[in-house]
Amino acid sequence: MKAIEIRNKYLNFFKAHGHSVIPSAPLIPENDPSVLFTTAGMQPLVPYLLGQPHPAGKRLTDYQKCVRTNDIDEVGDNRHLTYFEMLGNWSLGDYFKEESIQMSFDFLTKELGIPVEKLSVTVFAGDKDCPRDEVAATCWKKAGIQEDHIYYYGKDDNWWIAGETGPCGPDTEMFYDTGKPACSPNCQPSCDCGKYVEIWNNVFMEYYKDEKGYSKLKQQNVDTGLGLERMTMLLQGKETPFDTELFKPVMEKLTELQKVDKIESRRIIAEHLRSSMMIIADGGRPSNLDRGYVLRRLIRRMIRHMNKIQIDLNELSTIIDLNVDNLKDLYPELDKNRETIKTVLIEEKDKFVKTLANGEKEFNKEVAKLKQQGKSIVDGKMVFRLYDTYGFPPEVTKELAVENEMEISMEEFDKLFKEHQEKSRAGATQKFKGGLASTGEMETKYHTATHLLNAALKQVLGSHVHQRGSNITEERMRFDFSHPSKMTEEEKKQTEDLVNQWIQAGIPVEKLEMKKEEAIEQGAEAMFIEKYGDIVTVYKIGDISLELCGGPHVSNTKELGHFKIKKEEASSSGVRRIKAILE
Repeated sequence: MKAIEIRNKYLNFFKAHGHSVIPSAPLIPENDPSVLFTTAGMQPLVPYLLGQPHPAGKRLTDYQKCVRTNDIDEVGDNRHLTYFEMLGNWSLGDYFKEESIQMSFDFLTKELGIPVEKLSVTVFAGDKDCPRDEVAATCWKKAGIQEDHIYYYGKDDNWWIAGETGPCGPDTEMFYDTGKPACSPNCQPSCDCGKYVEIWNNVFMEYYKDEKGYSKLKQQNVDTGLGLERMTMLLQGKETPFDTELFKPVMEKLTELQKVDKIESRRIIAEHLRSSMMIIADGGRPSNLDRGYVLRRLIRRMIRHMNKIQIDLNELSTIIDLNVDNLKDLYPELDKNRETIKTVLIEEKDKFVKTLANGEKEFNKEVAKLKQQGKSIVDGKMVFRLYDTYGFPPEVTKELAVENEMEISMEEFDKLFKEHQEKSRAGATQKFKGGLASTGEMETKYHTATHLLNAALKQVLGSHVHQRGSNITEERMRFDFSHPSKMTEEEKKQTEDLVNQWIQAGIPVEKLEMKKEEAIEQGAEAMFIEKYGDIVTVYKIGDISLELCGGPHVSNTKELGHFKIKKEEASSSGVRRIKAILE
């Protein structure tokens, strides 16, 4: 069964069970500084899991594009991916454990045709905070799972919470028996031997955790996630996702083009290319900060491995086209943004080629000094400096050292690199732990201020201005918009004055719900119109602003205080950035 068939079966199955199909949110989250990318299906639904009514109702289903880069260095093995697709269904205070489990069982056994004996499940074992989840276990038995295929595990395995506090609850996970031999008589789903592969997770959000402990939520939610790539691989009886149609055409082309045979390099190229293309299609661009840096790292790692297996870098355009043609039925946005994807990737490739040239020049300078001093060892500090300052790959430094009949101290480099990784991961953890990001009073004010700023920029600079991204914290707002040139001091002052004029006017902020077509006809602004469902939430600020938005917002502009632009700068080609505060 192909990936697109599995996705369609999933959405149609839950649609038939009363769920509204909602579109995937973009990979780059709107107004959520807690994460670099959309990392899970629940992330765009946070306000609704916390009780805000969803325009599409209480039962939702979708496929969600996700990027997680915590394990970027592991890509190249037989299972790690940075980009993946998560199929999900949600109950926002509607059905709970019994119906959720029965639907999951029916989908797996009836729609996908998985024999019941190949399925095992895990449920929460209980502890001092919350009781053993006998309800979920009973539901599985009633559905048809054999009793000896039900396992009880603790919080580490069968409990879900985003961050330290917030909505949480026990979960139940479904595992597929691959048929591989058991690693021991006690082999079970918690083993890493490869016999059991997790395929689905249903989270039952029925508790709230705060500093005092756990309490029951007023609204019980169900949040589920099923990985498309993994399910496709298992149903096709393949060893890795790279053997499925999602990657196979590109993997075969890379085999044809390579001069050195390295399976890990081919996987890295294919995976990082797909991830980079998806991020670029959703508005991402390479840079030296945050998500732009992650994208740059993915592209450069891909180029490095093209060099490693000696693929002509001019073939990049051909590989991009092949990948777009292969994936466009799943992701039409790739075809729509084909030329942009090509331009961004090829420009970044050309920059990296220069980086490699600069790094080699620097290496030669250092080696000349070492030779003058009669030394034959390149120390790890130098290897790390070339890597950290010039983006120069350590394996290339190693190759150049051998060519110069020098030895290299990799132990010292490994130590420095490990410290660098730990710092990076700590930063990534801070960025990724947010999940259920808080939206306090100041964030709410800044959400509304972005609407006023967008409207003011249109008046001052022209109708070509459109939002290209934003980032909000308690302290400030950052707003990216399409504009070809630097704003003059006069333009900045006019924009600031307009926003403050509207704030002082005390204009009511109205929340409306309407059909998407109606919103478009009325001229409503939307950054990613395709991400919204048929029924949309629109925020109206007098006759100044009309925008599709998930909120939250103040009820009147006078609540915002005084708006001040702190900085206006370039963000990327054709995109400017304003940093502003409310005083």
